[in-house]
Amino acid sequence: MIPNTSGYWLKNVRVPVCVLKDKNEAIANSANQDGMTLVDVKIASGLFEKIVIAGQSESDSIPTVDLQGKQIWPCFVDVHTHLDKGHIWERSPNQKGTFNDALTATFKDEEIWTAEDIYRRMEFGLKCSYVHGTKAIRTHLDSSGRLIDLSWDAFKTLRKQWENRLILQAVALASLDYYLTPEGEKLVNKISESGGILGGVAYMNPDLDQQIDRVFEIAKERKLNLDFHVDENGEIESICLQKIAEATLKYKFEGQIVCGHCCSLAVQPDDVVQQTLKLVKSAGIGVVSLPMCNLYLQDRQSDQSQSPKTPHWRGTTLVHELKKTGVPVTFASDNCRDPFYGFGDHDGLEVFKMAVRICHLDRPFEDWLCSVTTTPADLMGLSDVGRIGVGLPADFIIFKGRYFSEILSRQQSDRIVVRNGKILEDNLPDYSELDDLIFDFQSDL
Repeated sequence: MIPNTSGYWLKNVRVPVCVLKDKNEAIANSANQDGMTLVDVKIASGLFEKIVIAGQSESDSIPTVDLQGKQIWPCFVDVHTHLDKGHIWERSPNQKGTFNDALTATFKDEEIWTAEDIYRRMEFGLKCSYVHGTKAIRTHLDSSGRLIDLSWDAFKTLRKQWENRLILQAVALASLDYYLTPEGEKLVNKISESGGILGGVAYMNPDLDQQIDRVFEIAKERKLNLDFHVDENGEIESICLQKIAEATLKYKFEGQIVCGHCCSLAVQPDDVVQQTLKLVKSAGIGVVSLPMCNLYLQDRQSDQSQSPKTPHWRGTTLVHELKKTGVPVTFASDNCRDPFYGFGDHDGLEVFKMAVRICHLDRPFEDWLCSVTTTPADLMGLSDVGRIGVGLPADFIIFKGRYFSEILSRQQSDRIVVRNGKILEDNLPDYSELDDLIFDFQSDL
């Protein structure tokens, strides 16, 4: 479809206006009710050189491709993943499907993690993400004991090897009380050395305030950004998000803070919700909702195999209310084929599709596509990623679908991923690449 030349025009292209950088008034005003505009796009030397309203491009001698209204999107940005846990389902399934059983299965599996095991599973995830059209990924790394060196060293190796294809960031994942221990100091040193992000799991406990204070003190001292797992439950009394927002204001913290999950906000009374929304907005915190994993785990009954029960809620946070308040809201893939989520393929489109359906992001779609492109890029400090604009790298995805309804109704396995103006020829990795990791482990049981 795209000529193998350094310059070409893509004509009659539909682009969501919300992902255009520095859009002019004429293009903005040409959008339809779903926020789409029809443009001609010129690619030259791997960059977007011109973007004009369809039919207004000049005639020149370079090749031209008429996309006949097909859509292009910028590459996805996946701001919350767990690449280190990925693809262990076959050897460590979650037998009951609950959150606690996911923890138990994962902790047991971690006992046999080696440098090679972590590296290969993480690389498998990167291959999937890359082929599906992702450009930037932030992964949480389980970070305690021997995993501090194993996981972070594997990540640093992969970040170097993939630096021309994917932008990778890593967040330390440990319970917040870990930072009150001598071992926590080793972890902080590793984060700083690795250019990582300070993070952890916040949950209600008598020492939570002390734990949060210590994390903020470390972050300010080391000049580290923060990324928390927060309120991943359906408990009304779980207000960790509110406490982190209060601490942000208390410490006048100027770094970027991201909070993932925030599920309990959806089941709390309105007065608590309104207070939390106000605090989160004032603190400048970004929120990541994980629609697939939270739908899978939240409100699942522990006795499901004995007495099946339909879940009553969807597990996601109050994305509409947060966005309306002015809080940056994003969606991400989270876990993939591990005890926390038995499915997934590191595909940003699947994340967006699930978010649209679970959270009712349509009618109208507005600028919700930004939640898997520009907004997570901004939270990651990547101002030129996840958008389409003159002078930016020509990294984008061509979908046959002309409208949201067409793109979101089919699998889009025939999408074309373009990086630096060239079609990406890579294929999805075959699951058999990991067979020896599964069978070697099972033979030891």
